Amino acid sequence: MVRLMISLLMVFSLGIWAQSTNTCLDCHLDTEENESGPAHLFKIDVHSKDGLTCASCHGGDPTAEDPDVAMSPQKGFIGVPDTRDIPKLCAKCHSDADYMKQFNPNISVDQYEQYLTSQHGKLLQRGDTKVATCISCHSVHDIRQVKDFNSPVYDQNVPKTCATCHADPEYMKEYGIPTNQYDEYVQSVHGKALLEKGDRGAPACNDCHGNHGAIPPGVSSISMVCGTCHVLNMELFQKSPKKAIFDELGEPGCETCHGNHGVQPTNDEMIGVQEGAVCANCHQDEKQKSYQKVKAMRAYLDELRTQAAVTDSLLTRAEEAGMEVSDARFDFTEVRNALVKSRGLIHAFDPDLLKQEVDKALKRAAERDKK
Repeated sequence: MVRLMISLLMVFSLGIWAQSTNTCLDCHLDTEENESGPAHLFKIDVHSKDGLTCASCHGGDPTAEDPDVAMSPQKGFIGVPDTRDIPKLCAKCHSDADYMKQFNPNISVDQYEQYLTSQHGKLLQRGDTKVATCISCHSVHDIRQVKDFNSPVYDQNVPKTCATCHADPEYMKEYGIPTNQYDEYVQSVHGKALLEKGDRGAPACNDCHGNHGAIPPGVSSISMVCGTCHVLNMELFQKSPKKAIFDELGEPGCETCHGNHGVQPTNDEMIGVQEGAVCANCHQDEKQKSYQKVKAMRAYLDELRTQAAVTDSLLTRAEEAGMEVSDARFDFTEVRNALVKSRGLIHAFDPDLLKQEVDKALKRAAERDKK
């Protein structure tokens, strides 16, 4: 009983009305010509379902029959909030831990503080009202839960939501940043995994840039951002001799070789000094030790890949001849795993370390071929 009283007092103090009478909604439903109007949309809004009313955000008295009374400034009516006030207005509830626990005890209540640190929030505080606020991403009168696939912030909808502004050259021209991020992303390995294959574990914009605290990763933090998923590769790079060189040149780690929004699937052709290889963009002088190291690493990979193909071919021929090769096939997985591991070891930029792994696998393959 005490908890119920506290909740009711809190709701009242925040101006959140949950009465059955809502003259705001009644009137607007009567006057709206189609179902895309705010009143119709609000019927599916998560806030409406939780008992909030128009007055929760717009102020006023939703119990008054007289429109002048319902929309009286004396009743707290603010009408359409100023763009600059929207984050703080949403934070009225969403920053109140006690209040939000009524709906979701695990929900974060620091979104507003994060927003103030974001690029959007910083620009808004300087008076730029073109930047994204809460309603730019979550919608206005038809806000849905994040897990609702119709929500603009549902995993697979996030790229398109961000593109609403960031892919509009006219809208973004004063900021001096590219507007082709979305086009690159949809063609990337990440974009295809998320949007075409439905892999919700694949990163969208917010996984790299952040949600409410969205800000472009700095040069020094890009490898850490990628390392959130690609942990082993990040750790190898951080300990590699390339890390200090990249830092000195002011080059980001992963992005320099893999790109950012348009990251493509990796393959062995990226490695080496041949035409079209990523390494060849920097390593072009045959007299340099780094050139020879890169060339050697590609040779080691080629040798292991060739041996894996030979072993696989032998096993296939044996199977076709009716021989029992299940044990051999099982052992062969070690060779394939070694090839995968060796490709990852490229991020250590250490030919000797790579050779050790390759030699181990080659020895194992040779032993199997003799049997």
